[in-house]
Amino acid sequence: MSTALVTGSRGQDGTYLAAHLGRLGYRTVGIDRDGPVDLRDREAVRTLLGKVQPREVYHLAAHHHSSQDSVGDDVDLFRRSHDIHALATVNLLEGISRSCPAARLFFAGSCQLFGTPSAAVQDESTPMQPDGIYGITKLAGVNLCRYYRRQRGVYAAVGLLFNHESPLRGPNFVSKKIAAGVAAIHQGRQAGLVLGDLDAEIDWGFAGDYVAAMHEVLQLPEPEDFVISTGERHSVRDFVAQAFSLVGLEWQRYVTVDPSMLRARPHATLHGNPAKLTRMTGWRPATTFPDLIRLMVNAELEKHAHG
Repeated sequence: MSTALVTGSRGQDGTYLAAHLGRLGYRTVGIDRDGPVDLRDREAVRTLLGKVQPREVYHLAAHHHSSQDSVGDDVDLFRRSHDIHALATVNLLEGISRSCPAARLFFAGSCQLFGTPSAAVQDESTPMQPDGIYGITKLAGVNLCRYYRRQRGVYAAVGLLFNHESPLRGPNFVSKKIAAGVAAIHQGRQAGLVLGDLDAEIDWGFAGDYVAAMHEVLQLPEPEDFVISTGERHSVRDFVAQAFSLVGLEWQRYVTVDPSMLRARPHATLHGNPAKLTRMTGWRPATTFPDLIRLMVNAELEKHAHG
């Protein structure tokens, strides 16, 4: 039986990945905020890797900062982000190099690495010029993976993950806010829904599909970087309209735009091209945009059906 070590194991992606790997016959060892090790502790990480001897390591842990969150303290945000995206990454790479050199690592990158992209559609050749602390520290993780590939021969693949949603998404993400709001309005628990930029266009996919891509990437002979996306983009307005249509309501009667929630700078259009991933693995997203919205809204409706 193959063993996979998954950081961020209790998060959205970690939960879906563990289920996917379980169906493939893997044993999964999870790391989260509660243990069994502190990813910032180099020796603890190395010891765990030596003990577990995983075939695959998925570094999914992240310090998330949604566009819906306030900016707050940049220095504190950098420290927290750096600890997970850079320090933990180098500890895992070094631990693999020394304790289980045959292991393969997947690093969960982000479309935020592209910042305000120079190309309308982004692929693996698009320059990475992050304009936020999340992306800046994720770029450090990407560069560490590339360094350990070249200098130490570690199998370290990078996934440039575009927005991927599910019923497990946190409440500070707009997809979850819309799905939960639609269900609450339909069930009489909420009067309306306040949103920011309805014109923002997003390349939205389903987390359950994306974790399957992560596994496919680690089965390739050599480690590379891959865009993981649907290749389609839809506006927040599209998401809202389809979500309300599922419960037979006209969204215009319930949704208001709060100008204070609009970004000071234009919202970058992030639109991925997964052609390389499809060509090399055959992966394609199985869940359509309408199916994703239906999945999320139905989960919210069922959550409160007997409440």
